[in-house]
Amino acid sequence: MLYLLGVLCAVLVVFNGILLIKIAGMRRAADEICAEIDTRLGKDTNVGIDITISDDKMRRLAAEIDRQMRRLRKEHIRYLQGDRELKEAVTNISHDLRTPLTAICGYMELLEQEELPEKVQRYLSVVQERIDTLKQLTEELFRYSLVVSANQYEERESVDLNRALEESIAAYYGALKEAGITPRILIPKKKVTRQLNKAALSRILANVIGNAVKYSNGDLEITLLENGHIVFKNHTKEMNQVLAERLFDRFYTVETGKNATGLGLSIAKALTEQMGGEIRASYENECLVIEIDCPPIISTQEKESKLT
Repeated sequence: MLYLLGVLCAVLVVFNGILLIKIAGMRRAADEICAEIDTRLGKDTNVGIDITISDDKMRRLAAEIDRQMRRLRKEHIRYLQGDRELKEAVTNISHDLRTPLTAICGYMELLEQEELPEKVQRYLSVVQERIDTLKQLTEELFRYSLVVSANQYEERESVDLNRALEESIAAYYGALKEAGITPRILIPKKKVTRQLNKAALSRILANVIGNAVKYSNGDLEITLLENGHIVFKNHTKEMNQVLAERLFDRFYTVETGKNATGLGLSIAKALTEQMGGEIRASYENECLVIEIDCPPIISTQEKESKLT
């Protein structure tokens, strides 16, 4: 009896040993697959995933992941090519629109010099307003194509967010006053700095404040937190949650009878994301809320740890 128990224990020990070796091999294979995926995502290579373990199921898993990654890479290349072609088309179209618009403006100036009935003058005034709107949208379209395709905003420097906000608000003082808006500004005394492109940040803030001028019902609250979080809040009845969520969509416009968002907020989103930040919009209690998260400053030790 004792002999049988001894044999059984020996068998269990061997079985457990084999099982542990099997588990250790599968864990090693999983680590190898993770490392291979990370390497291939960071490099443009067609080399397949290879693992050292001979287990059929793990090798089949690695082969399937490799197949899906090849498919994903092809789709990514197609996306990049299509996106590049779209940007080029947008740039060309916005360029081509300028010529007929310039001619139309010239003829409008000639018509304004003629003696025309009052009714015709009213019609021409409406036409001129639409032409001015079309010119503005064309310029925004052209600027957007430059923003998303050029690398003019790659340089970074230490930017004082407090000062940048104050300068942007001051630049819009006339427009805010004309719209009857007295902004409520909440900026901390402590200096908040981030590594950003100063020109890009200026455009982002200008586009967001300009949007508030268009749609505010008479108020605007701007808050800067010490963690680099900026909040723009204003009452507006010309908005809802669905429209707020689409404000940053490329080429999406919201007609309100007198204004359109154009591409200003799309440009703001593109520039914010280029700098590693985040911008989002929501609609709460009849208020449009636009929030900007500036990327935190990464220390030298954090950079080295990410590289390793």
